[in-house]
Amino acid sequence: MIRIRGNALPDGEVVDLSADGDRWTTDPAPGAELLEGWLLPGLVDAHTHPGAEKPGDPLDEALLRDDLHRHVDAGVTAIRAPGIAGEPPAWFGRDPDVPRAWHAGPWLAQHGQFFDGWGRRATHAEMPAMAAAQAARSGWAKIIADWGPDDEPVPVAVLRSVVSAVHAVGGRVAVHSQQAAGGLAAVAAGVDSIEHGMGLDPSALPTMAAQGSVLTPTLTIITSGLPRARAADPSPRRDWYLSGAEAHGPLTAAAVEAGVTVLAGTDSRPTGRITDEIRSLVAAGLRPHDALAAASWSARSFLGLGLLTPGSPADAVVYPADPRTDLSVLENPIAVILRGRRVR
Repeated sequence: MIRIRGNALPDGEVVDLSADGDRWTTDPAPGAELLEGWLLPGLVDAHTHPGAEKPGDPLDEALLRDDLHRHVDAGVTAIRAPGIAGEPPAWFGRDPDVPRAWHAGPWLAQHGQFFDGWGRRATHAEMPAMAAAQAARSGWAKIIADWGPDDEPVPVAVLRSVVSAVHAVGGRVAVHSQQAAGGLAAVAAGVDSIEHGMGLDPSALPTMAAQGSVLTPTLTIITSGLPRARAADPSPRRDWYLSGAEAHGPLTAAAVEAGVTVLAGTDSRPTGRITDEIRSLVAAGLRPHDALAAASWSARSFLGLGLLTPGSPADAVVYPADPRTDLSVLENPIAVILRGRRVR
């Protein structure tokens, strides 16, 4: 049995909870292991692609479990994989040693775009039905709305049809966008989440906030490419990347100011680096409180998970101090609790 006691974020109020299976309760738990400190309701990596070494590789079950263990070691108790290299095994998101998980199946892309071996190519006429079939299986579908700087994005009318078809089966739509045109089309279509969003016109942010479209900016992976891009020879592709990546941090901060829900996601390898994304969000101008929200309570709420309250799923990360005032404590949690069990 596990018992946690301490200041629980986001409010900082003191809670005293025990795990009753996979649910928190205030009922006494005699003999339970007591863990005390500052408490988060479990971290979330909302954009990760575990289980494949490089783009185009097939899903590797052993690598998938190793990647998920790295997430857990970092305090991640839930992930969202908006695109995965193959149909995940039955234990994905279920076994006691791996995070809870949501996935969108393989990516859906226009012909001639995205990585060979990963995306399922579709015509515009095929996309809505294919996306709805995927969402009916897993709850999510992922569309590559745009790809290279000169590629035509998926038209807004097609994206609207995708959103309508997916919502009709109770699913959600995630959209990859790194172009202004693709991002504006995604917002106009009412997608549920925009992944990356590099190059997004800030004028779209109020609409996103009003309709509940979230932004997962994957800041670390995008901004880490800036030194290489700045050193590269001048070219249209270099200029596209520099203009988008240099504006991406301010765009993310503006999204929070506009009331858009921002989620933390790491995107690519190595897995288990959600703390890097939290730091990148703070470096972009977010308050530590908001950066932690993106990686914890806001993301959990978006996925339908509870916080540190009776009846909620029994996930938590215990820290020795308030991470809002000292981000360094994120690297060494006292304990990670997943499904009511101490896993670190």
